[in-house]
This record gives sequence, structure tokens and C-alpha cells, in this order.
Amino acid sequence: MRVALPNGFRLGPLHVRFYSLLVLAGALLGGWIASREARRRGHDPEILWELVLWLMIGGVVGARLWHILSPMPSSIERGVTTTYYLTHPLEAIAVWHGGLGIPGGVIGGLAALYLFAHFRKLRFGEWVDICAPGLALGQAVGRWGNFFNQELYGPPTNLPWKIYIDPAHRLPRFATEAYYQPLFLYESIWDAANMLFLLWLARRHGNALENGDLFLTYLIVYPVGRFLLEFIRLDASRVGGINFNQTVMVLVAAGAASTLLFRHRRAFRHPSGRMDDAR
Repeated sequence: MRVALPNGFRLGPLHVRFYSLLVLAGALLGGWIASREARRRGHDPEILWELVLWLMIGGVVGARLWHILSPMPSSIERGVTTTYYLTHPLEAIAVWHGGLGIPGGVIGGLAALYLFAHFRKLRFGEWVDICAPGLALGQAVGRWGNFFNQELYGPPTNLPWKIYIDPAHRLPRFATEAYYQPLFLYESIWDAANMLFLLWLARRHGNALENGDLFLTYLIVYPVGRFLLEFIRLDASRVGGINFNQTVMVLVAAGAASTLLFRHRRAFRHPSGRMDDAR
């Protein structure tokens, strides 16, 4: 059915966007999951709620910078390039006009968490693990903002779960195509599965994990899914003709996997080691 979805609603002089509400909901739900994980590990969950504000600020700044430095082809065609943002600083900070990159959000959030842990004398490695499942949940929820913005869709399709995209939101080369694959939904499902896997891993093999291992696992699972989905993304960011996000995902996943293997090399060499003793 061809239904044009509103992207928000009016509240007096303000235009409240569903995208913003869903990003906020994802952050709060992710914080709730992380607070439960903090309590399970014997920490005061109130610390987590102090941290959430830091993470949101760092995440938004990092996500915006990522978008500015790696604009999508459709943006470049409209003249909205990195140079444009650098010469129009007010547009660079106008996040309400759209444009946030999850990889940059993760980097910005990590930087904020590092500073918070430093000031509060917390173990950084342990707290990135506490936040990892919540981060995956926040992404799963926040991705639905793309649904209301009619963005992050895959190629045209007649699959039963196809979504309708208004002509104003279609890429020029697909102007006559009405229905597309819901790429945002695929990533949301992957992120939700990632959250469940991380929670299971923390409880099933928690005694065998070192601080930071859970987050390293996140840095394998999410990039693998993102790498695969980039193959059907119609408006993927490119640098020098190469899919920028896809390339970064390969490097991150390979780096995280190598780090995990190095940290637990003794357990893999000796079957009776820590990794196999955890039951």
C-alpha cells in the first residue's frame, strides 16, 4: 500500500522528528540494559546514567563528523560535500537536517567513555564491556528512524516485506521504482541479535573473558553484518571509488579478531586453558 509517512509532528513552533525520538529511545533503552549489566557486575547503576549523557554527546559529535568526512554520493551530487560543510559551519552542526554515521558515533562514544572513566577512576575495559550490549540495542532501535526518514533502503524489490519510498526520497536512477528492500530493518535485526549474543556470552563465558573482550566481540559481529549489507546499499559512501564504510568494517573486524586471538592465544594452544574451562 502506498502510504506517505510523516517524519515527525508539530509541537507549537517546534518540528519534532521521529528520527530524533527513536535515537533518544535507543540511547535510553541501551542505557537501561547497560545499567542492569552494571548492577550484575556489582557496580552502582547510577554511574551508568551519568555516563549516558557523555556517550550521547560524544556519539552525536562523532557521528556527525563521520558523515561530514564521508558524504554519500547523492549528497555530493547536490553539492553537499566535505568542503561545503567546512565552508558552511552552521550546516555542519545542523544535525536536524540529517546525516549521522554510526562508525563515527561509536568512536565518539568511546572517546567520551574514556574521559568519563578517567575522571571517575573506573576501569575503561570493564565499562566498555558493560556498555556493549546496550550499544547494540541502541543501534537496533535507532535504525527505525531511517524508516520514517525514508532512507537506508536497498535495491528495488517485490519481496513481501518491501517498503514504499516516496518519489521525493528516491535516488534519481530509481525514480520510477516504488518498492525497495528495507535495509534499515535488516541491520536492526542484526543489531538486536548482536545484543542477545553479547548478553549470552557475558553470562555463559563471563569467567573466561578479560576486560574489553565483550566489546571486541561487538567489534567483530557488527562490522561483519554491516560489511555484508553494504553490498546492497544503494547510496554507499565512497572515497577514491572504494566503499568507505565497507573497507573500515573489514579493518575493524580483522583488528578486533586478531586482538582477541592474541589475548587468548594460550587458551587456544592448550585445550585445558581458561577458554575451555569455562562451562
